[in-house]
Amino acid sequence: MKQLDVLIVEDGRSQRVMLRDFLKGAGHRVSEAEKGEDAVSRVKKDHFDLVLLDYKLPGMDGMEVLRHIKLINPEIDVIMMTAYGTIETAVKAMKSGAADYITKPIELDELLLVMERISEHRDLMRENEILRGELRARDITADQIIYRSAVMNEVVNLAGRVATSNTTVLIRGESGTGKELLARLIHTLSHRSGKPMITVNCAALPENLLESELFGHEKGAFTGALQRRIGRFEEADEGTLFLDEIGDLSPGVQVKLLRFLQEREFQRLGGNQTIHSDVRIISATNRDLEQRVKQGLFRDDLYYRLNVVSIEIPPLRDRKEDIPPLIDHFLERFGGEIGDAMPRVSAEARDLLLKYDYPGNVRELENIIERAVVIKRGDVITTSDLPFSTSSQPMEPEKESGCIAGKGLKESVEALERNMIEKALEATNNHQTRAAEVLGISERMLRYKLKKYGLKP
Repeated sequence: MKQLDVLIVEDGRSQRVMLRDFLKGAGHRVSEAEKGEDAVSRVKKDHFDLVLLDYKLPGMDGMEVLRHIKLINPEIDVIMMTAYGTIETAVKAMKSGAADYITKPIELDELLLVMERISEHRDLMRENEILRGELRARDITADQIIYRSAVMNEVVNLAGRVATSNTTVLIRGESGTGKELLARLIHTLSHRSGKPMITVNCAALPENLLESELFGHEKGAFTGALQRRIGRFEEADEGTLFLDEIGDLSPGVQVKLLRFLQEREFQRLGGNQTIHSDVRIISATNRDLEQRVKQGLFRDDLYYRLNVVSIEIPPLRDRKEDIPPLIDHFLERFGGEIGDAMPRVSAEARDLLLKYDYPGNVRELENIIERAVVIKRGDVITTSDLPFSTSSQPMEPEKESGCIAGKGLKESVEALERNMIEKALEATNNHQTRAAEVLGISERMLRYKLKKYGLKP
């Protein structure tokens, strides 16, 4: 068995010391915590492969500590220790994420066997993920929705069930969660898969151009309309039209879209010919459409037409079990692009990647891994290759006490802001839209800041 970083959480000093000395003698690195609260703090700050956790602790009990550990880093294995060896306790611990369960007094040889079994299982799971990645790489038609969590399994299952129908689907979720990927999966599994799926970003075009993009126009319909243009509804006939950022539709386009959903027909701009099109509509938004309906910004009748089946993709921070397979998927992909089939990640760097909250979701994780693969100095990605520190705060430079030496508050704030923008651009490979999402500002504001600080993307 390879060397493990082990945390012993036990309020009994004699038991804790006995386990510590035994595991150190077996070649493992060992840390100790007397209380549950201390254990949670240690897991947030340091890297551990395994936690030996006493079930009965003063203050925060073992089950609560277990839940916290799994929220912080789902890859940490936990062995629950207790003198109350009932079946009910074992089942409860295992359901909450414990890898195994041993009773006191602890047989040390049995403990080693349990640890070895857990370590071998972890290695096997990692090998399986690599193998799955290799199989996916050979299947160029596969839709790459990578997940391990139960909640994403439900999302994909629901997508599969609605795929065979013509029902309109509304996909909700924060930016970067993979809404378009899920829409493509629905299209691929449907009877329309032999026809095109066309994507339109409703927030990317002003109203007059978006209307022409969707419905097309006749020659002379407006200044610059030199010839007839076929719209996306016609191009997607018998296929799927994916309307991204549907919450940003203008009132005028909302009316036309509602008419199409009701009658399955439309007219080009500047034309009087009624055109029929057999198109399935899948839409997506990161906005609260119910709130926009209350504010009068979105038609309630259109909302009900679009929201026949609603699928919510949770943010990555709420499904941390999906981070490990996503990391391996992106490592394989970007490593292959530079001729490094599967770059390795140090245990400390992987620990940071698992603890980070990813405000930019899967897209941000993808950018972080791509950056790390490109800038790594050797064969292994280390913490220095990641754009955040052990504080797990996004794109945050090292904190200093007070203002920067020789500068006032305004200058210090501007220097910090400039630094964060530079780091965000570096982490997203100078992609302004993604950098703005990571920073939590609009792309327009980012362009203003770039000009203000004389930065060239």
